Amino acid sequence: MVQNKIVLIGAGNVATHLGKALQDAGYHIAQIYSRTETSASALGNLLGVAYTTSLDTVCTDADIYVVALKDSVLQSLLPSIVKGRESALFVHTAGSLPMDVWKCYACHYGVLYPMQTFSKHRKVDFVNVPFFVEANGMVEFEFLKRVASSLSPKVYEINSEQRKYLHMAAVFACNFTNHMYALCDQLLSEHDIPFEVMIPLIDETARKVHDLKPVEAQTGPAVRYDENVINYHLSMLQDKPDMCDLYERISKSIHKTNDKL
Repeated sequence: MVQNKIVLIGAGNVATHLGKALQDAGYHIAQIYSRTETSASALGNLLGVAYTTSLDTVCTDADIYVVALKDSVLQSLLPSIVKGRESALFVHTAGSLPMDVWKCYACHYGVLYPMQTFSKHRKVDFVNVPFFVEANGMVEFEFLKRVASSLSPKVYEINSEQRKYLHMAAVFACNFTNHMYALCDQLLSEHDIPFEVMIPLIDETARKVHDLKPVEAQTGPAVRYDENVINYHLSMLQDKPDMCDLYERISKSIHKTNDKL
């Protein structure tokens, strides 16, 4: 049984899922910190561990502090998180922040980035989640690699420069895609069509990129730039200028990308 003592700094979506997974893997979650009582108590009660809303009362004898906070919040709290705990290992879970944000504060530090979309009340199977690990020394790296490997077989070593592009690509693949679903839902609901009719199409589109390169899986009027269909759709969106502009820009991008094949 793994007995490394872990403190979670943060109680949002990532901290909730990661904390539960670490606890299930045998790690000792000693304490939760969150700025708000509601968030701190919710995760503390879920995991059955102590919680606090003050960094001054965060325990000082943990082996590792896993920090899952918004980027701007993390950077402002770095000195307070590390102070009095300098001998521990500090990691953040952010995709876009460099590892060296810790450099002026901690001796042992790194990144433990699980690349997945997390919603608090939707279960995540970490076996299918890739972890991207980086550390400031070999001992720290091997430790983080063991932690990640206890949660998932998909563990990769990448540096901060690579990770920032990985994170940006994930925004295109996940966040922008989901926004398209939201716009689709808006259009359908305005005409009394249930969003569920799109699910088979969405599922098949996602399945195809398991076997094909995304550019090879692309279909629709923009591939060959069918102006009759595209212009008709644009005329239908005249009362929605933002959506109209988005439709036109994406259509041109699709055509430009596929025209190179």
